[in-house]
Amino acid sequence: MRTTSLALGAIAASLIAAPAYAAPAPIIGKWKTDDASSVISFYKCGDAICGKIDRFLVAEPAGGIRDTKNPDKSKRSDKLVGKPIFWNLTPDSDSFEGKGYSPKDGRYFSADLSRDGANLKVKGCVSIFCRTLTFTKF
Repeated sequence: MRTTSLALGAIAASLIAAPAYAAPAPIIGKWKTDDASSVISFYKCGDAICGKIDRFLVAEPAGGIRDTKNPDKSKRSDKLVGKPIFWNLTPDSDSFEGKGYSPKDGRYFSADLSRDGANLKVKGCVSIFCRTLTFTKF
């Protein structure tokens, strides 16, 4: 009986002492890119969060801006407005991790997004090379 009480006490103490991880700050909504050229809309998609190009804040050519640098040649005539560029973003400690695509250079990358007040830090990594951009709430 005493052994059981000690074991339960040890388990309870370890649960109380375990670090508590808060969910990352929400990112759903509209965010202006670091170069102020477009607005990215983050939204729920299944159990994850996705992000798409909502609109451009710069003049577009007739017919819209196309995905001309896509590595898949069959997609190079696709319009960029409405195109998903982040997907499978799931909570991981204090950020959201998933995948992303940069239409500026046609590269896919591992994405890590975290809130910093009214800013959204967007870290993209290809292999060991990473770059961080700062989006602002729109």
